[in-house]
Amino acid sequence: MAISSMTGFARVQARVAVNGEEQLSYTLTVKSVNHRFLDLQFRLPPGMDAVEMELRRVLKENLIRGHVDLVLAVDRNAQARAGYNRELIAGYIAAFDAAQREHGIAGEPDLNAALRLPGALQGEDRREEETAALAASVVEQVGPLLAQLKAMRAREGESLAAILHGTLDRLAAATASVAELRGEIEDRYRERLSQRLAAVVGPEFNQQRVLEEVAVLVERSDISEELARMGAHIEHFRELLGAGGEAGKKLDFLLQEMNREANTLLSKTGGVSGKGTRITELGLSMKAEIEKAREQVQNVE
Repeated sequence: MAISSMTGFARVQARVAVNGEEQLSYTLTVKSVNHRFLDLQFRLPPGMDAVEMELRRVLKENLIRGHVDLVLAVDRNAQARAGYNRELIAGYIAAFDAAQREHGIAGEPDLNAALRLPGALQGEDRREEETAALAASVVEQVGPLLAQLKAMRAREGESLAAILHGTLDRLAAATASVAELRGEIEDRYRERLSQRLAAVVGPEFNQQRVLEEVAVLVERSDISEELARMGAHIEHFRELLGAGGEAGKKLDFLLQEMNREANTLLSKTGGVSGKGTRITELGLSMKAEIEKAREQVQNVE
């Protein structure tokens, strides 16, 4: 199982039939980008509240993190061909004529008023049926839609994993290089301290006592623990990349720990000439790689 990116896009198009006749078509799209949590946003036609609740449930079951926009666009051009309820309009006109004769009132029937009567337009009569059919179809299509989205997020995740593995390789190489230089750096550090102490106290001093003090200082500047922890973090990072699932937050935390080790390494080896300069270069390179990785990890689910 590989990691997944939070970036993805998917679209499905479908047609809805009401009472066996094709009435409308629609497009359902979903787009996701990175976010600390799962943030769902919907743009649906009026009357689709129940569908939104169902879609929200399905998305929560399938996605872990990301800002997700789901849009339902409906083509209602078929309604332009909708007719009117002839019996209702005829009844309205007949009632108008009867009232006019009975009461002797002059005037003409108002067609606009007649068409505003409930059920006068046949398209309005079918609106509830269309909404119900549309809702059922959307619920059916959200499965294939999410399958497309997750497939794209998986492909993006593979690309992210390849980039991050490259970063880990460079971090591991830099860590190994620092480990090779460690013994020589400690010797230079001990030599420098001895020279400085000798210059301060003169030739007459307790050499054994000075060497003991030097040993203490050298131990404080030892970077073996930082190198060991850096190696452990790198291996743990690789394991998380392979395990997949909700790895983004864990990977980000590990990178913070790696950055802390790199900072400590630099602080302990700063000021040492010769090969110490090389360690500084390697430490700064580590920090640069870690920062690049953090940018990539922000998009890991």
